[in-house]
Amino acid sequence: MSARRLPRAAAARGEARRSRRRTARIALGFALAAILFAPAAYLTFPLHDVESLRDRNPETTALMRLRSDEALDAGRPFRKEQRWVPLERISVHLRNAVIVNEDASFYAHSGFDFGEIRQSIRRNWKERRFARGASTISQQLVKNLYLGPEKSLRRKAAEAFTTWRLERALEKDRILEIYLNVIEWGDGVYGAEAASLHYFDVGAAGLNPLQAALLASAIPSPRRLDPSRPGPYLRRQAALTLKRMNVRGMINEETYARYADAERR
Repeated sequence: MSARRLPRAAAARGEARRSRRRTARIALGFALAAILFAPAAYLTFPLHDVESLRDRNPETTALMRLRSDEALDAGRPFRKEQRWVPLERISVHLRNAVIVNEDASFYAHSGFDFGEIRQSIRRNWKERRFARGASTISQQLVKNLYLGPEKSLRRKAAEAFTTWRLERALEKDRILEIYLNVIEWGDGVYGAEAASLHYFDVGAAGLNPLQAALLASAIPSPRRLDPSRPGPYLRRQAALTLKRMNVRGMINEETYARYADAERR
């Protein structure tokens, strides 16, 4: 009896696997279509002036405006700490820590990391929740500058379209420079220079690998995590960031050992 049931059970499991693969392929197809056909969005989406960013620093962002509105609603003043610095005045350790955490293929892709998109869809489908994102630094910058936190298919399509334009208008170093100068790094703290001074009383150029790893690891929850007083979670993430930097040859074994040991103390 059990021998006759076994082929049926195996067939059922095989069909379930095939069904999951088909669903994942369909979801991936929709995600890729939104990216690959982004040029068609000229007909429906506003044309943000990404070309002007080649030689002009943005004075504000959609996220900053949102925080200002939130402060107004709460009856308190909007506080903004931000000091713009060129990319060469931002520690290479911070640049590398942000890249290994947020977008390891930043200099290799054209705005979209299709490998990450596939892995994100598979994991989210498997866990039946949004467990992993796949936004590149370019996509994050577009959302920060122009779109805000709204979640909808139209906003994702607008993000893909504007990212496609941004990548064609700006060099990679310029995209990274803007990103590192405008992202939120705490309540009212924006950009690498302000964050470095706020948390470590040192300019962005003087950050050591551990300080850089702590700042980079706080990016996903900048108003909840404090790099100057890291709890267990932030310490673990910073240690992982240092390891990634070491594996990719961004810091040598001696430097990794010294700062990994300092992080454990």
